[in-house]
Amino acid sequence: MPKEKRNPKGREKPPVAVVGAGIVGVSAAIWLQREGHRVVLVDRGEPGEGTSYGNGGVLASSSIVPITVPGLVRKAPRMLFSPRQPLYLKWSYLPRLAPWLRRYLSHCTVEEASRIASALAAIVGDSLADHQALSDGTGAEKWLKPSDYVFVYDSPAQFKNDAFGWSLRDRHGFSWEELEREALHAYDPSLGARFGFAARLGGHGTITDPGRYVKALASHVLANGGDLIRGEVSDFVRDGEGIVGLRIGGETLGCSAVVLATGAWSKPLCRKLGLDVPLESERGYHVELWEPSTMPRAPCMVAAEKFVMTPMEGRLRLAGVVEFGGLAAKPSTAPIKLLMRSVEAALPGITWKHETEWMGHRPAPADSIPVIGEIPGVKGVFLGFGHHHVGLTGGPKTGRILAQLVSGQRPNLDLAPYAPSRFQ
Repeated sequence: MPKEKRNPKGREKPPVAVVGAGIVGVSAAIWLQREGHRVVLVDRGEPGEGTSYGNGGVLASSSIVPITVPGLVRKAPRMLFSPRQPLYLKWSYLPRLAPWLRRYLSHCTVEEASRIASALAAIVGDSLADHQALSDGTGAEKWLKPSDYVFVYDSPAQFKNDAFGWSLRDRHGFSWEELEREALHAYDPSLGARFGFAARLGGHGTITDPGRYVKALASHVLANGGDLIRGEVSDFVRDGEGIVGLRIGGETLGCSAVVLATGAWSKPLCRKLGLDVPLESERGYHVELWEPSTMPRAPCMVAAEKFVMTPMEGRLRLAGVVEFGGLAAKPSTAPIKLLMRSVEAALPGITWKHETEWMGHRPAPADSIPVIGEIPGVKGVFLGFGHHHVGLTGGPKTGRILAQLVSGQRPNLDLAPYAPSRFQ
C-alpha cells in the first residue's frame, strides 16, 4: 500500500481512490491532481490494457446516434441470422440477457433516441478539444492527431436510409460535406469503387495508439505523486453514510473519496453499494493489419457493415461488431471473419505483413446513456462508466466532471440524464 503523506497542516488526509485505469479513470486522476488531490489508481491489470486499448481509436464526436434507433426491433432478428451483419448473440446467454434486452429495446423510439443523442452530445461533442486539454503537458499528446471522420456509403440512396441519424447530428450542430463518387475517390483513392457516396465531418481526431496513449497518461499521474495498486476491489469500508476505505486483496486502502470507473465490470461493485444498474457487456472486436499496402486518408466508418477503419502507427485497425454473450465467454470467430471480408471489399487489393486480433467489453447500460455522478445514499462514491462504444471519445469530459464533483464544484452541465439515481 502507498504511504500516506502529510498535508501542509501536518494532518494526514487519505487519497482519492480511482478504481479503473482505463481512459475514464486515468482522465479523472489527472484532473483530480490538477485540482490538488492526492490520487491512487486501482486496477487488477495494467493501465490502458482493457477496452481503452482495443477501441476504434477515433474521437468520434458525431457518434451520438444510439444503436436503439426506430426500426431496430424489426431488423434485429434478420441481422442475427445473417453472417454478413455486424450483430451477434451467444444463444446460451439469452436467458440471462433477456431482462436487460427488454429494457434496451424499449428505447427504440424517436423520442428516446433523440433524448439519448442529446445526452451523448454533451459528453462527446467536443472530444478533440477535451483530449487536447487532458493530454497537454503529459507526453501523451504525441498520439493525438486531429482528423476528419468519413462515413462511406455504397450509394446516395443508402445514405438517405440513415436520414434519422443524420438529422440528430444536424440538430446538435454537426455539419458535413457530401462527396459523390468522383469527389469521394479524389479525396481518398484508396477506397473501393463500390463506394459512391460519403459524408465527411471535420473537427474529429484519432489516437494513433490508444493503449500507449492511456499508459502515458497514467505514467503522468504517477510522475506527479500518484500511486498505482494492482489488485481487485472486493468490498467497501463504510463509516456512517460514507466510504472510508476499499478492500483489496485482503488489505484495506483508506480513502477520502472513490471514483468507480470499472466499465463493464461495474455492476457487482454497484450492487455492494445498493444500486442495481442494468448493465451488460457489448462485446466488440478489432483486427489490426500490420504494415498494410494502403491506408485510408482518415478514419472511415463503413456504413453497411458498421465497422471503422482507422490508420494507426504501423497498422490499420478494423473495429466494430456488436456481440452479446457476457463477460466470461471466449471470443467468437465469426466477427473476425466478417471484419476481414469487409476490409477486403472496402480496400481492394490490400496486403499486409501479419494481423492481430482482440475482443473486449464495452459497458452498455440499458438506456445507452453513461452513468456519471455520486451514488445515491452513499457519500463520496462517484460513478463514471457506461459509454458503450464511445468511451475513448467521452473519457476526458467524464473524468473532468468526476474531478469537479469530488472537489465539491458544480459542473457547467445538467447531470440529471446521467444520474445513478435513475436506476433506483
